[in-house]
Amino acid sequence: MTSTVEPPAQVLTTFGLTAHPPIAMDGIGWRVGEVVLSLVPDHARAAWSATARENLYVEGMRIARPIRATDGRYVVSGWRADTYVAGSPEPRHDEVLAVADRLHEATAKLERPRFLLQPPAPPFNDVDVFTAADRAAWEDVPLRSARGAGMSEPTSEDGQRSIAEVKTLASLRRPVDLPSQLVHGDLFGTVLFAGAAAPAITDIVPYWRPSSWASAVIVVDALAWGGAEEELVERWSDNPEWPQMMLRATMFRLAVHALHPRSTAGALPGLLRVVDVVRLMV
Repeated sequence: MTSTVEPPAQVLTTFGLTAHPPIAMDGIGWRVGEVVLSLVPDHARAAWSATARENLYVEGMRIARPIRATDGRYVVSGWRADTYVAGSPEPRHDEVLAVADRLHEATAKLERPRFLLQPPAPPFNDVDVFTAADRAAWEDVPLRSARGAGMSEPTSEDGQRSIAEVKTLASLRRPVDLPSQLVHGDLFGTVLFAGAAAPAITDIVPYWRPSSWASAVIVVDALAWGGAEEELVERWSDNPEWPQMMLRATMFRLAVHALHPRSTAGALPGLLRVVDVVRLMV
């Protein structure tokens, strides 16, 4: 979640960050010395991510560590604090997928957070949209959870096209027998690279799905919006149930596009390109 709102003095004081002035980081948050302050869209998820990252060690990875407030809290008035890690996203798609493999080997030991069991509920925020979209790819009737929660159907032409594609792809699903675990479901565009330094992550966006699904989401995003070549799909095809995971990852992204109020028509052509690739796989 991005914000142009500067962190309040009370937040800076509670995190013990009064020695340096906050400097705005483009679309990320505010850097205060070697700490980054950012607004959180969901308190429970922010606190969970902080707990997960506090003692998580993954070989060949840098992980932003949470900074606790002076009273032990991870979130203060909607703000969280993390150690600053240098880097920026780069189109190093295979390296991001390798990060996913290493990270998910480590997160496999984490328990399922209770909030991942909660259905979407009004007033809907981004978390609810992604929850409904995630379920759409797996539930017997796609988008049943969204309709049950009262989410409105898209009225735009591209939104309706997305819904139609979700329903078509749903007919190509077949049962898969893979264990679900805690995965980071939004690694594309969030892994930071800084030259030859180890890649870094600043957050974990939690989903309870097979690890190969999370890898498939990276590939879908890279194909749709990252300029990746289709050979990327083949290079990672040894992932378990790869065609079905690519299918469900594509349904997930199409559902996000259909349900998210800030979706733009320009995002759909890339997704339709992925639909064509996936249809040939299954």
